[in-house]
Amino acid sequence: MMSNSSSNGGVQIRQSRRLPDFLQSVNLKYVKLGYHYLISHLLTLCLIPLMSVIIVEASRLDLDDIHLWLQLQYNLVSVIVFSAFLVFGSTVYIMTRPRSIYLLDYSCYLPPSHLKVKYQQFMEHSTLTGDFDESSLEFQRKILERSGLGEETCVPEAMHYLPPRPTMAAARDEAEQVMFGALDNLFANTHVKPRDIGILVVNCSLFNPTPSLSAMIVNKYKMRGNIKSFNLGGMGCSAGVIAIDLAKDMLQVHRNSYAIVVSTENITQNWYFGNKKSMLIPNCLFRVGGAAVLLSNKPSDKRRSKYKLVHVVRTHCGANDKAFKCVYQEQDDAGKTGVSLSKDLMAIAGNALKTNITTLGPLVLPISEQILFFVTLVAKKLFNAKVKPYIPDFKLAFDHFCIHAGGRAVIDELEKNLQLLPVHAEASRMTLHRFGNTSSSSIWYELAYTEAKGRMRKGNRVWQIAFGSGFKCNSAVWVALRNVKPSATNPWQDCIHRYPVKLEL
Repeated sequence: MMSNSSSNGGVQIRQSRRLPDFLQSVNLKYVKLGYHYLISHLLTLCLIPLMSVIIVEASRLDLDDIHLWLQLQYNLVSVIVFSAFLVFGSTVYIMTRPRSIYLLDYSCYLPPSHLKVKYQQFMEHSTLTGDFDESSLEFQRKILERSGLGEETCVPEAMHYLPPRPTMAAARDEAEQVMFGALDNLFANTHVKPRDIGILVVNCSLFNPTPSLSAMIVNKYKMRGNIKSFNLGGMGCSAGVIAIDLAKDMLQVHRNSYAIVVSTENITQNWYFGNKKSMLIPNCLFRVGGAAVLLSNKPSDKRRSKYKLVHVVRTHCGANDKAFKCVYQEQDDAGKTGVSLSKDLMAIAGNALKTNITTLGPLVLPISEQILFFVTLVAKKLFNAKVKPYIPDFKLAFDHFCIHAGGRAVIDELEKNLQLLPVHAEASRMTLHRFGNTSSSSIWYELAYTEAKGRMRKGNRVWQIAFGSGFKCNSAVWVALRNVKPSATNPWQDCIHRYPVKLEL
């Protein structure tokens, strides 16, 4: 949850706040953590070349070697030891090798056009509700102007009424429209039947009714009784990657299974109708959206899948009190509920990002980049010298970047700190412009943008990075298994020809 902001009245949130230059101060323990991931698979990495050598050597045997081998058949001890070693090595490799996780397809919800809200309409509606004073209205106007949102973002049906109707029934309707809309398209695109789904993970931070959202999906599609269903709440905009990680772990346990991940947010009952500045920002940024993702661990699905999951790296800074409360749902002095964004949000986000990418680096960066980075880091730690840390070039590790479209300022700062080119941040900026901050589903709209532009080629690596309340920063890395064409229900299909648009500074 990130935002642009300004100051006006009691609470002060400065537009000039920037992410710290987190690549200039790297903690060695997080580098060690990254290398730990590699070492944990060392046995597998060692066994693969050993088995390869044995096969190669066996292929070179001539008649004399075979004759010698026949003589050795009487050496029972040698035969038993060799066979036992071969069986043990093969067994260990098979048992410890993680199952590959494939992404067959995904679908992003495209809201109907009557839910679109223009700047002028937003401000007029906010004025007519009578809930906001002049200072709050002016604050919201400035946020909108600097937000990076366009004129086609959507708010739920309940917010189009005067007065608004934030009822439980309206919130359920919003959740059903988004989740079922995305799932209907996903099932149609993949021809997978709902009863074939063995694992279901739903994440929605602020709307958690009883029965749960996952139960609503099971009921709607009449899914089987032994489905493993999970409902994640209160985990913020980074929960989409958390849901992918949970589905991945479940797929490691349950063979030959399909898993669906549904990522969404609900606005209807979470619109803030007060005058506390730090709680007004979400009104200006968050918009309707959601995505459904179909995963499989079946080897037979590889040929028809779009992507393979390579890495998931999660960072949680909740042990720090400031980080824990920087995105906080609470009531204001008038008893009105909303989500408050702390003035320390950008600095906390920077620290979380630094930790996450420092752990991710050893897993994805080329050896040359890792050596340069590690040598300069050790030199600085050992000799306490004024050695400028080497900033790894993540463009050598990834072809496409899906940065959570939380706000214009965050995208700007990540582009600067990671030394990205404008094209690398294009998908994030355009998603923010067309759909707004759709919370945990924004990274899927960004991936859909890249596909709609025809840029995804076989072997391309994609980095999805998201962050949210807690405070958390999570990354997912995918590799394209083929030249990926956009699905028939791609949310950009009716407007991709107009993008990228030029954004005002």
